[in-house]
Amino acid sequence: MATQTFDYIIAGGGTAGCVVASRLKEKNPTLSIAIIEAGPDVSKHPLVPDAADYPQLLGSELDWNYTTVPQKHLDGRSVSNHAGRALGGSSVTNAGGWFRGERANYDLWGQTVGDSRWSYSGFLPYFRKVESHFDPNGDKEQHGFGGPMKAESVTSTGRNYPLRQSVKDAWAAVGVPLVPDINNGNPIGLAEIVENKVKGMRQTAASEYPLNVTILTDTMVKRVVFEKRNGRKRAVGVEIAGEESRVISAKREVIISTGTYRTPQILKLSGIGPAEELKRHGVDLVLDSPDVGRHFQDHPGVVQWWKLKQPERGLAVGSPFFKDPLYLRGQPIDFAATQPVPLDGLRAALLRDDPNCNPDEHPLIAQKGHLEMLVFYGAGNPANPTIEMDGSHIISIVVGMLPTSRGSITLRDSNPNSAPLIDPNYLATEADRYMMRAGIRKIREMIRDTEAGREMIDDETVEDGATPVRVDTSDAEIDSIVRGRAMTMFHPAGSASMGKVVDSQLRVRGVDGLRIVDASVIPVPLTAHIQMCVYALAEQAADIIGDGERSAHKL
Repeated sequence: MATQTFDYIIAGGGTAGCVVASRLKEKNPTLSIAIIEAGPDVSKHPLVPDAADYPQLLGSELDWNYTTVPQKHLDGRSVSNHAGRALGGSSVTNAGGWFRGERANYDLWGQTVGDSRWSYSGFLPYFRKVESHFDPNGDKEQHGFGGPMKAESVTSTGRNYPLRQSVKDAWAAVGVPLVPDINNGNPIGLAEIVENKVKGMRQTAASEYPLNVTILTDTMVKRVVFEKRNGRKRAVGVEIAGEESRVISAKREVIISTGTYRTPQILKLSGIGPAEELKRHGVDLVLDSPDVGRHFQDHPGVVQWWKLKQPERGLAVGSPFFKDPLYLRGQPIDFAATQPVPLDGLRAALLRDDPNCNPDEHPLIAQKGHLEMLVFYGAGNPANPTIEMDGSHIISIVVGMLPTSRGSITLRDSNPNSAPLIDPNYLATEADRYMMRAGIRKIREMIRDTEAGREMIDDETVEDGATPVRVDTSDAEIDSIVRGRAMTMFHPAGSASMGKVVDSQLRVRGVDGLRIVDASVIPVPLTAHIQMCVYALAEQAADIIGDGERSAHKL
């Protein structure tokens, strides 16, 4: 087979890869660009258009269906970690959350890498560029109104859930007031959720960004191919898995956009990673880069089930009376409560993790979005406790948004078809455990200690032999609950961190002609549902690459 050659090869046609390809082609239509995507084209898939069908996509042929190694701090449990395997990536399979995060997160990112382009003000033009905000009278400094991705709130879709006022009143009673906008850089408080949907229908990166480029679907990249030029290794193409004689060449750059799980795996199979690990798997070393696959972070979440006092009113999914057609336009949630934890306890936890630290200088102290807490109008659980999806229960979810635990992505073997070894190392630090405890106690207070909460809820439904969380439940008892229930919220990041593996122009350090554009480069935790960040990151990446393109090639 003759070698194909393109100006740019983008390994991975996920959320970021589609955006970068589209914008580079838009900037310079003469460029030849190829997207190489392991999954299929899903433009005609029956379950993709309606965002409400996303649970059916998890575990399907459109999911990498990863599982973590047994988690030391979760009673040895392995946790399912889903990731989209299709043209469009996880924008094809996710729930559509459109939460930007806290200004302080991005400012820490910019400070960490020494480049203000990655601060909040640096990101802001790209947040605006991506978005088509639901309110035409919204804040024009914070929001865009002509971008490809639609942002819709609960109110803008006409969803009027029967428990809305009760939940709002319960949160207000425990000091969490309503704030106007979850996406203005200051989400601290109770804010209406925002989703990337159009009247309940899904948008994907592949459907909304024009892809006037060559697209190879159902094609997996095995490794990046390098040549030595002027004493340095330069990426000159990619080898396709299962076809060792097939190399696709890149005249200008290879861009890896395969996501937080796959990107470090491809780097390592290409010879870029910790030398000892590569030697162990028989991979020839191109560059000893110890940070590849390290600094991996994810948001853990813990669910609680709550039995409604008056389910016959049609308060939750599964009830025959919970049937307004407008409810199908989004997730059955009104608000996200984004909150700090008590700082005295956080300082003590940080000192337990590192007795030599100055806790007042720790980044967690300056940031406020330690926790996100959600009330979801519907609940079902297959066993222990067994809960029918019949409208009798709702759930709360506590999410640790700013974890200090860091995990790793390592090679299982040298086969690109093998899943990597994924170790998020969930809740390995006292700080993370403290924050989760604080969230569970706050949820209990909101539901059990307020008039509005008591009017809604009969009691917490728990596992056989367990007791509901009470005001006097010990830290050890809450820790046991967390170990038994914690799961991922599907926001993995950091496994090829900016400032470690790539520079602030997304170039892989130590080699030429290779960049990474996906969530693996995010160097700090974000109080965000990260797809919005990934879209903006990819938009900025296209400008960075395009500016260099014009400079280098006088375009």
